[in-house]
Amino acid sequence: MTDVRPVNFGAGPSALPESVLEEACKGLLNFKGTGIGVAEISHRSKEFTSLVADLEINIRTQLDVPPTHKIIFTQGGGTGQFSAVVLNMLARHRLLHPDLSDEQRVMDYVITGSWSKKAVVEAKRLGGASVHIAVDSREKSKDLKSYDGIPAHEDFDFAADPALIYYCENETVDGVQFSNDENLPTSFPFHLLPAGGLWPLVADYSSSFMSRRIPRIADHAVIFAGAQKNIGPAGLTILIVRQDCIVDVDAAAKLGATPVPITMSYKTNADAGSLYNTPSTLSIYIAWLVLERSKKLGGIEYFESVNGRKAQKVYTALKEGEAKGIYRSKVKEGSGSWMNVVFDVLGDNADSKFLAGAEALGMKALKGHRSVGGIRVSLYNAITEEQTDRIVAYMNDFAAQNS
Repeated sequence: MTDVRPVNFGAGPSALPESVLEEACKGLLNFKGTGIGVAEISHRSKEFTSLVADLEINIRTQLDVPPTHKIIFTQGGGTGQFSAVVLNMLARHRLLHPDLSDEQRVMDYVITGSWSKKAVVEAKRLGGASVHIAVDSREKSKDLKSYDGIPAHEDFDFAADPALIYYCENETVDGVQFSNDENLPTSFPFHLLPAGGLWPLVADYSSSFMSRRIPRIADHAVIFAGAQKNIGPAGLTILIVRQDCIVDVDAAAKLGATPVPITMSYKTNADAGSLYNTPSTLSIYIAWLVLERSKKLGGIEYFESVNGRKAQKVYTALKEGEAKGIYRSKVKEGSGSWMNVVFDVLGDNADSKFLAGAEALGMKALKGHRSVGGIRVSLYNAITEEQTDRIVAYMNDFAAQNS
């Protein structure tokens, strides 16, 4: 591509590497030498089934997924998994504890932002068990209503034998994220989980998947992620499911569990090799291209290093701007997301002035989510360190000119 493209700091669908977009254009016309485009070819052809297998290997290898877990490709995004997780995990719990009433079954939810709140709403809507809030970060915020940090370990309260324990690793709207370092108070308190070996731990990793390693990955029952942040276009959802959570949902239904729609059944999708129905072929192809590129660059270790530096640069500029009275972070120090840095620009119409200046310099999609306003700088894998330096320089210049 000859024209200089704007830098897309949007939160999703987010930026993709330019080299991947160029290669995807070729695949739209001629996929793997077939003469047929990837969006046209049969999903059961040997060329496409080979691609699906390669994509799984790439994820398993780069993320170090243990053999105890299956990788499943499906659709519906993270929002679809708000429902699928409840139905599949309650089916599992019904098979393990057939004599319990719905009131006696418990689902634990950790609320740290807008997405985990939506997951709670869906769990309550579906029913089949009581919803227990293990912790709500709003109760620890300054105004008792904002999502501005991860609660301390002593604030978590898990049920004795829950059907699932749900948390969202990175809340993109609110800009809070669990830490990689298990010694920090902002890391998930694995040591507080109920006694027993196979924890029903469910994690939404949609906005940080493949950007850094997943702590204690083997201890999770289900990890899910929409592809439209770090991996590919919207339409593909990636699941990592422990094999004991891939259960016969029809057998559970005979015992009183809610019937699971066939395309939401983890067993159906796992047994069919993620090809029970027509998948998002183009999304899968682009995800494969992205992870092939990731592998050549050094995989998770490479991106964890780069993403850490990118986040540090932006947070340093934010802190310096705060000292000048120009910016105000929306998140407590130590709970900030690597992927989504959120802040307000102080003063009348200051947000609009900041956005207009950035737009004039070719930096787009910096407007904060409609529910919280302000500025949101998303630093997904496709955003390079050089592009990050551009927004940092602009933040510094804006603060200097307006202080």
